[in-house]
Amino acid sequence: MSAWRSLLHAHASVIRRLENELVAEHGLSLPAYEVLAHLSEQADRSQRMTELSEAALLSPSGVTRLVDKLQRDGLVVRRRCQADARVIYCELTDAGMARLVAAYPTHLRGVREHLVDKLDRADLHSMAASMTKLVDPTACDEMLPESAAS
Repeated sequence: MSAWRSLLHAHASVIRRLENELVAEHGLSLPAYEVLAHLSEQADRSQRMTELSEAALLSPSGVTRLVDKLQRDGLVVRRRCQADARVIYCELTDAGMARLVAAYPTHLRGVREHLVDKLDRADLHSMAASMTKLVDPTACDEMLPESAAS
């Protein structure tokens, strides 16, 4: 139970600090940042809403609410698939990309300050290896490091 509680407290602490910094400096929640970052990594800066939900670790309704807000802010747009009108894509706008680029140094600094700098290389390696064991590979294959996938 000690390991479990430590995991929960560490996660909550790091996430809370990252969230506070992103909101204060860029007006972006951490989930919003993650959605923008994920979209920026796609070849055409867009993805099906269902796939975006999985990638962002949000429920379908959660990603819908978040995309609604991001769309109101002009950071993303929705578009229907021409081949299948049931499919909706979320696409990163130029304004969304600009906001992501501006927020990236804050996120990177926060991850470094609140996680990386507090652990030595062996701790980080051990943490990555341990956490990978907990991930259900059938639920989120894209989250596994290359070394764990092979």
